[in-house]
Amino acid sequence: MATRASASSRPPIQQRIKFTRRSQGQTLDQIFDDANGDLAVGDLETAVAKYRHCVELDPDFFDGWHALGMALMKLGRFAEAIDAGKKAVELRPNDQIGWTSLSLFYNRAGNIKEAEAAGAKAKILSWGGKIAP
Repeated sequence: MATRASASSRPPIQQRIKFTRRSQGQTLDQIFDDANGDLAVGDLETAVAKYRHCVELDPDFFDGWHALGMALMKLGRFAEAIDAGKKAVELRPNDQIGWTSLSLFYNRAGNIKEAEAAGAKAKILSWGGKIAP
């Protein structure tokens, strides 16, 4: 069952309105590129909103989930970053960068056991192995 983000975890209304106006008529790739630009200039909340929009448009968009996790981690929202990272590795279980990032998210959240497990999967992939889905 999906739950809506609490009001405190969403960007301020001004950012959401700005985002809505700017994304009208844009393709998924355009929204994603725009979010990457926001991330590059440090506008993390707007980037998160745009990455979320990307994965709402295409729930199987690995790069969107991965980027969302990275942006959330930079904001210190580790539980949300972990959820995004889990979705990314669910979509691509043999993606080394996905497992490496998930390990980082767990580590930042203080979940060392989970970080080590995700890191071990990244290591297996670096050796040419595969992760069973």
